[in-house]
Amino acid sequence: MDFSIKAFDTKNTLTAAKSGCVAVAVFENKKLSEAAKALDLNGDISAAVKSGDISGKTGSTLLLRGVAGVTAARVLLVGMGADDAVGAIGEKSFTGAVGAALKTFATLGAQDGIIAFPLENVKGRDLNWAIRAMVIAANEAEFRTDAQKSKKDPAIAGVRKLTIAVPAAGANGAHLKTVLAQSIAIANGMNLTKELGNLSPNVCTPTYLANTARKLAEDYNFDVEILDRKQLEALKMGSFLSVTRGSEEPPKFIVLKHMGGKKGDAPTVLVGKGITFDSGGISIKPGPGMDEMKYDMCGAGSVLGTFRAIGEMNIKLNVIGIVAACENMPSGRATKPGDIVTAMNGTTIEILNTDAEGRLVLADALTYAERFKPAAVVDIATLTGACIVALGHHNSGLFTRHDDQHNALAEELMDAGRQAGDTAWRLPIGELYNEQLKSNFADLANIGSPGGASCTAAAFLENFTRNYAWAHLDIAGTAWKSGAAKGATGRPVPLLTTFLLNRV
Repeated sequence: MDFSIKAFDTKNTLTAAKSGCVAVAVFENKKLSEAAKALDLNGDISAAVKSGDISGKTGSTLLLRGVAGVTAARVLLVGMGADDAVGAIGEKSFTGAVGAALKTFATLGAQDGIIAFPLENVKGRDLNWAIRAMVIAANEAEFRTDAQKSKKDPAIAGVRKLTIAVPAAGANGAHLKTVLAQSIAIANGMNLTKELGNLSPNVCTPTYLANTARKLAEDYNFDVEILDRKQLEALKMGSFLSVTRGSEEPPKFIVLKHMGGKKGDAPTVLVGKGITFDSGGISIKPGPGMDEMKYDMCGAGSVLGTFRAIGEMNIKLNVIGIVAACENMPSGRATKPGDIVTAMNGTTIEILNTDAEGRLVLADALTYAERFKPAAVVDIATLTGACIVALGHHNSGLFTRHDDQHNALAEELMDAGRQAGDTAWRLPIGELYNEQLKSNFADLANIGSPGGASCTAAAFLENFTRNYAWAHLDIAGTAWKSGAAKGATGRPVPLLTTFLLNRV
């Protein structure tokens, strides 16, 4: 989809706009949006609404052709539900209307279209949010999952050029074009994350992720370093290497650097869990649904997708991405329950369950992050099923220490999530959860005693982060969908990218 943004004086220029279709909003109380009123020169639109041909309920549509006085070939009326006394629209109603408009646009013979919705009237949201929501929705509507099919799905027809209409009054053209460019970059970053997640695990291996990082470095002038097994052994990453022992696929430790800020400024570091397939190891998972463990690299995918976005934006911030990538497989060489390994920082870990492998990989990655003297570190991982039990599939879990510095970091991330519509919810950690990780034989156990499993997992990670500001995002419930809509979501690329933009 090609996007553009244009300011329209609804009284004059919208009626004269040359387009295959203009989409405007109508409401359940038979009210017309300002753009709909502007196109209703001869009463065609108001007559259609009064007749009941369109209910105005969210997502309802009615296509009109040859509307008198309107240059566009078609006018699409889209229901946006009920607005309130001051004309404000609910966020869900807005996004539902956008989805309905895009679905209809895909069926038209027209090549170009305009969406002239009341972007500035969404409750609690600004124009920037509405533009980003529209771009991401359009991108989602045309995202394809047929990369590995021998026969591709039918090509998407209909509107391929989409103009977002904004009100002429008070429009700052340069700013809105920047917002549009950022929105497109975020959508492109989400696409990369989704593509990596959806690939089969025999294709998207640790080596594939490393090659993806190299390609990003080439395209966007990042620095990149790929560490192999011998280098990881030299660094004494015994925790990470314990996970990969059972696999034939070599591990890869990926470091990407975007040094767009001032020289010497402390970088923000993103750390992604990159388990490209998680069988559970010796503590093997049940068969049903195990195929979805190809998504256990979505933390890594979100780091690479975020780098795709910030590279396209060329943001003025120092950002480092770390991806610890390997498979977790059972074999005669695989780590066994009861084994004790030594992490990079010297901590000994009793492995009680080899299916709690993500925290083992992240322990060494978080220790490695310390060498960059970071301003903050955020790790992203599909870490625990318990987070889905706690939060469902709506919010990512957010964990960090409870002190002024970390409360501020938590608020930054939660604010970014609210801005981006990619929300997180803060959950607790602390010494009480660390008590559950005690071992008779090592410094830590890799799983806790029963109860609060997502909290004990985060508490485990906290042991490797005490020399810098740190936050952990558990995306087990938000990184992919199951069932008929099965596929990676691209989250939390919008949250992470917005978080970094806010830091510029």
